[in-house]
Amino acid sequence: MEAVLSRYENQITILSDYLEEFPETDEPVWILGRQHHLNTDKSKLLLDISARLWFTYRRKFSPIDWQWEKHKKQPEEYHRILRCFLDRKDCCYSIHQMAQMGVGEGKSIGEWFGPNTVAQVLKKLALFDEWNSLAVYVSMDNTVVIEDIKKMCWSPGQSSGVAHGTAHLHRSALGQNKNAAGLCPGWKPLLLIIPLRLGINHINPVYIDAFKECFKMPQSLGALGGKPNNAYYFIGFLGNELIYLDPHTTQSFVDSEENGTVDDESFHCQQAPHRMKIMNLDPSVALGFFCKEECDFDNWCSLVQKEILKQQSLRMFELVQKHPPHWPPFIPPSKPEVTTTGAELIESTDKLFELEEEFEILSV
Repeated sequence: MEAVLSRYENQITILSDYLEEFPETDEPVWILGRQHHLNTDKSKLLLDISARLWFTYRRKFSPIDWQWEKHKKQPEEYHRILRCFLDRKDCCYSIHQMAQMGVGEGKSIGEWFGPNTVAQVLKKLALFDEWNSLAVYVSMDNTVVIEDIKKMCWSPGQSSGVAHGTAHLHRSALGQNKNAAGLCPGWKPLLLIIPLRLGINHINPVYIDAFKECFKMPQSLGALGGKPNNAYYFIGFLGNELIYLDPHTTQSFVDSEENGTVDDESFHCQQAPHRMKIMNLDPSVALGFFCKEECDFDNWCSLVQKEILKQQSLRMFELVQKHPPHWPPFIPPSKPEVTTTGAELIESTDKLFELEEEFEILSV
């Protein structure tokens, strides 16, 4: 017990040292929908940040074929999530699968992905994730359509018998979250991604307040962006500075143990996060939100109407109730019916999907 307490005290001391890098200010710090005050709860701020999953570069993994607490036992679901992101070919969201699915988006292996490409790749990989029933919606033409999202999240679950080979791969690695009939009933948890272009060469200052408001929402997952060839994960802001986690820290490959657990220490950032001026951000970004229940999505729509759309003369994106009549009909995405299995399926994406259109540039 004394050893555990000693490690915890050392962690608090280290985190307190890192907080010295934050400026003295009375302004609140916003981290993914949570408000912190540097003058009163410094330690809570960095404990909140260190609890977030931090995915970085790794080394020594197999080649690509051409509120968490430290030292605390984590639930099985947590380790299942980590296993989805391990750098192995048979893990759904590994660097291997991301790179191979990116080929279908016109990106060669090793080529940098922009925020929109990442969004499209995640949407397609989620179709092969047999463990959960996550619905991924990527907005088009800077427009979020409420009718389409509700149609997708309430659509009947897909039979687990389709593409049996791939299903077997993920069932063995991740288990299942289906009912006895192999279907996913009810509202599917929503991952909402909104790719945006907030200017041409630089961010238009008119969007800054709306961009910051997104980090205050309880549904916020932050934003993808950065600079050309330097992708960052933005989790909050302080004044006119963005707070982000930097994946450009190369760490050794981590695999799961025989009992299925994962040594997770390197998946949590134990140091002060980086900051950058909002105006230094590349205008190509993607906002992320998670709505577990329909009421979460309804609340998000209300917040967008109140805090973003009604406050802006030049809107960052549009939120509409009905599917635009001049658009093609909306069809909820479904897994292609294929007979190959696992990594073989993801290695050949030429005929799985059509290349998505790039998003439009907002007026400036």
